[in-house]
Amino acid sequence: MEDAREVLSLQGTVEDIVYRNEENDYTVLEIITKQGELQTAVGMMAEVAEGEDVILYGRWTKHTEYGVQFSFDSYEVFLPDNSKAILRYLASGAIKGIGPVTAARIVTRYGEDTLEVIEKHPEWLTEISGITAKKAAKIHESFCEQSDVRALMMLCRSYFSTAVISRIYRQWGGEAVDIIRQNPYLIFDEIGAVPFQAVDNFARSLAFGQDCPQRLESGIAYILTYNAQTNGHTALPLDKLREAASAHLEVAPEKIAAAIEDGIRARRLVAFSDERRLVALARYGEAEKYIVEKLLRLDKASALYSETDVGLFIQRIEEEQGITYADAQRAAIRAGLQNGVMILTGGPGTGKTTVVRALLRIFAFAGLSVELLAPTGRAANRMSEATRAKAKTVHRALEMERSEGDEPHYRKNASNPLDAKVVIVDEMSMMDSILMRALLSAVVQGARLILIGDADQLPSVGAGNVLRDLIQSQKFCTVQLNEIFRQSAESLIVTNAHRINKGELPILNQKDKDFFYLPCREEEIPSLIAELVCHRLPKAYGESIRGQIQVITPSRKGSAGTERLNAFLQTAQNPPHPSKKEIKHHGVILREGDRVMQIRNNYELEWQRNGKDGMGVFNGETGILTAVSVEEAEVSFQDKETVYSKEFMEDLEHAYAITIHKSQGSEYPVVIIPLGYCPTLLENRHLFYTAVTRASRMVILVGNKEVAARMVANNRDILRYTALPTLLEKGK
Repeated sequence: MEDAREVLSLQGTVEDIVYRNEENDYTVLEIITKQGELQTAVGMMAEVAEGEDVILYGRWTKHTEYGVQFSFDSYEVFLPDNSKAILRYLASGAIKGIGPVTAARIVTRYGEDTLEVIEKHPEWLTEISGITAKKAAKIHESFCEQSDVRALMMLCRSYFSTAVISRIYRQWGGEAVDIIRQNPYLIFDEIGAVPFQAVDNFARSLAFGQDCPQRLESGIAYILTYNAQTNGHTALPLDKLREAASAHLEVAPEKIAAAIEDGIRARRLVAFSDERRLVALARYGEAEKYIVEKLLRLDKASALYSETDVGLFIQRIEEEQGITYADAQRAAIRAGLQNGVMILTGGPGTGKTTVVRALLRIFAFAGLSVELLAPTGRAANRMSEATRAKAKTVHRALEMERSEGDEPHYRKNASNPLDAKVVIVDEMSMMDSILMRALLSAVVQGARLILIGDADQLPSVGAGNVLRDLIQSQKFCTVQLNEIFRQSAESLIVTNAHRINKGELPILNQKDKDFFYLPCREEEIPSLIAELVCHRLPKAYGESIRGQIQVITPSRKGSAGTERLNAFLQTAQNPPHPSKKEIKHHGVILREGDRVMQIRNNYELEWQRNGKDGMGVFNGETGILTAVSVEEAEVSFQDKETVYSKEFMEDLEHAYAITIHKSQGSEYPVVIIPLGYCPTLLENRHLFYTAVTRASRMVILVGNKEVAARMVANNRDILRYTALPTLLEKGK
């Protein structure tokens, strides 16, 4: 909880370093101010030592356990300038090779000139007993390293956070200042997660011109990156890229066009020839090239079963299980055995899981090892439950390793492939191009690949449109299941999902089913949802249902958007209490007991599961905030425990209500869908269909049914520019 006092800076001398995390630079200091007061300060600090003078920039906060302390976001560090302070600084161990005894000898000899001697005349140190030429060189090197950090901080502190500056130093070390003075845009290109505008402002301070080559190159990459992360495009038509970059950078289109051609020649960009000519960043372009090449090879290389063998397999399973497969299911089983790559698609209740179970049994007969995969933990768990076989996330199967940047590294790859002879991937609509490329690189040549998904759901959160592109290309055997089987047909959730998908209004007037509509005025939506979650549903179905309810809404903004609903539902479900710690972070109260969500892929976060450690928490994972302070937060996810340092806490937001996009790949017993105002683009059939199909037990619509009608009527496809269609069309 923030203190009312607001102080912009704190100046003093470092008395003690109470705590320091070497991995993320989180530091707790005790500072003696010029007035002789001892103050506690917390924040990210690249390098600091006792005896140094500092100016910290931030605000006063009140920690529930440790009391008043100064939380700083940036700082300046100054070397001590008198013999007493220099001795304290050196005796603290700040400089490698100097301890208290050696520090006293050096300061006795050189006094206030000590630091200048270490920096400019390290050979003089050999005059001190116990210091050899080799040791003097190491002392000089250690001192210069700290000087480099200070120089970098002084150069960048007005433009970047301490966390970003620390990452810059880890990337380039002592050469960082020289490197970014020559090309500051490398901070955007190579450091990752640094806003282009901040880098651009910094570059302007270094007198880089508006149309300099470095700015144009990085600005074009920014436009492509922004569209990949925000709109899911792996590429853009040349004319659109040129226009967008010209407008954003305020540079003539012809200069942008020339810079794009330079990027293509330098292989930073990749161009694809079609009617509009697509341009992609190299990482996306090369990924989609690889996807097409590998899929075509897999489709040709896998050993195929004869029609006779397939018939015998199916007959054996039917006799074992006492069932008879529908014609479409038989066709799907046959396709899975007679093609190297097969795509199985269809809506809820059409029997996709039944087909997978049959294929798993057949592969067991044949003695083939199988890897069952899904993009998210929830989807993998659902797959395990449905098939009664072990399923993993793609990241786990590929053995993701710690990464210093935004991109993960996998131990399983082309040089160390998966052992499986059959790879089955569920929820393919969620697979983006980068993850698909990583998976395919680890699939051994000759293995069989079966891709399962609902093409009518929303595309992946990450860039790409893999499932739809593959289906529409007609390059690979695709079986679509359309028949709803008897047991599923009894569910109004399944019936209404298919009605929505066909452009028909859902049935809203059957009270004894699993799909309900509660009309109310727009302004009443939050209070009615809170009433349902906190009282009406627990009263009707028992208290255990509270943790099974998820509110899913199209928009972040508006009366029925996640921002308003989360604030309302937090108060209703997890009100303030003296026993619950809370902080205000980026304008939002985070309180112990809150339901929270990870909002981006973070490959650096560590977690624990049953005593085992791992890396990576991914976009859309939800959990409970079990502990929180200014310094860190602890979250209990479905299958792991994670501690967030201060720099990563911005990855968390409330999850009492989530957007439909964030719900992809998840399934919840009860889903509540607000029908309130949202932007026209979000009143979309694909969004409505995806929201309804997230529920396994009950759907409740709350609000204005006219919103539902508009969503059903709007069948506008979500446009994604990708290179896959062009590459697949040219593929042999």
